[in-house]
Amino acid sequence: MSHEELPAGRQRLIWTAERAFGLKDTIANKRPSPAKGQSAPATPQDGHAHRAETKPAGRAVDVPLFSASEPEDASAHSDAFSEAPFDSPVLATAQKRVQLDVMNQTEVHDCMKCGLSRTRTHTVFGEGDVDAGVFFIGEGPGEMEDQTGRPFVGRAGQLLDKMIGGMGLRREQVFIANIVKCRPPDNRQPAPDEVETCTPYLVRQLEIIRPKVIVTLGLPSAKYMLKTRTSMGQLRGRWHDWRGIRLMPTFHPAYLLRAYTPENRRAVWDDLKKVMSVLGLGDAGGG
Repeated sequence: MSHEELPAGRQRLIWTAERAFGLKDTIANKRPSPAKGQSAPATPQDGHAHRAETKPAGRAVDVPLFSASEPEDASAHSDAFSEAPFDSPVLATAQKRVQLDVMNQTEVHDCMKCGLSRTRTHTVFGEGDVDAGVFFIGEGPGEMEDQTGRPFVGRAGQLLDKMIGGMGLRREQVFIANIVKCRPPDNRQPAPDEVETCTPYLVRQLEIIRPKVIVTLGLPSAKYMLKTRTSMGQLRGRWHDWRGIRLMPTFHPAYLLRAYTPENRRAVWDDLKKVMSVLGLGDAGGG
């Protein structure tokens, strides 16, 4: 089903989400035409935006925002590296919280396993819903993250919040973490030995939470998770598999801030719509 075939109310919801993500020139952003016999909605006066445009980007939406236009093509799946699924049992919510808290307090908080520990202010364990359906993975903490101990709280984090809001979710309904838990000096990419030392924490987080979908933000996290040297242009937009969990690579919000073009924004939004479909946030299966 295309945007034009959706009910008027659903068209407006998609229009609102895409406006929040900065996509002002898409067909979904055009106001739906009134049904036959109905008058057109009033046009905002004096340059004021329609109320739907001012909806906070991070606020949950009660109705799905996206309807997949067609079933997913199985041939689009990647044959990228995939490890064996987890063999440990799925935990109850309370057990997940306890195990994550113990790992953070007794292992990550005072970790001294690599050189990044000598320059950090705080470790950045990650945060979110322990039962999250989607787990976002970035590269490493930046300056603000190092100061606060929270992931994605700077400008890139604000854009990630808009991306999450456009999906009809709140930040509190997803889980967000990084490849490494300490800030690399001068925001450089983590060194291979730092990644090798730190990523067992990430793998254990994923094993505990068991999300339905992983979204890697940027090439470094995609390369680590998929054990590949493939370019982002070839990785993004296609489903991959990681230990039985579906994985979608997309651009890092920091890259979008540097190259905030309609093409890049549309690419990320297309990636997120595929994730939404798998999570059941759309009208069609797609998964």
